[in-house]
Amino acid sequence: MQIKKLENVPANEVTMEGATGCKVRWLIGEKDSAPTFAMREFEVEPGGHTPKHFHDYEHEIYVIAGKGTIVDGDKEKPLAAGDVVLVSPNDVHQFRNTGKEPMRFLCLIPNSATGKSVSVAPECGLEPKAV
Repeated sequence: MQIKKLENVPANEVTMEGATGCKVRWLIGEKDSAPTFAMREFEVEPGGHTPKHFHDYEHEIYVIAGKGTIVDGDKEKPLAAGDVVLVSPNDVHQFRNTGKEPMRFLCLIPNSATGKSVSVAPECGLEPKAV
């Protein structure tokens, strides 16, 4: 068993194309000998957002604090602390902070997704870009 303090896990800027004001902490993953899942915490500053993107694996989201929206394809749906989201494989999605405080959420992905490419969603007919 392992126990960590959130504040002892470094928060790194999300540098993917299309991300603004977004940091990620890898809380649990393969480096911790977790056999199946990785757990990450994202923090999105007011006005910030993750890239609009898609990938071939699912992930589960639990909103811890703040409020915002999730872009689901071309629709926006409100999110707030306590909301739970299942993002299915290949769903185009983006998280946006619409509040005045940081929006924080846990994101669980399968370890098999680590290192896989993520495609930034095409805009105005452009081809998707893998990152």
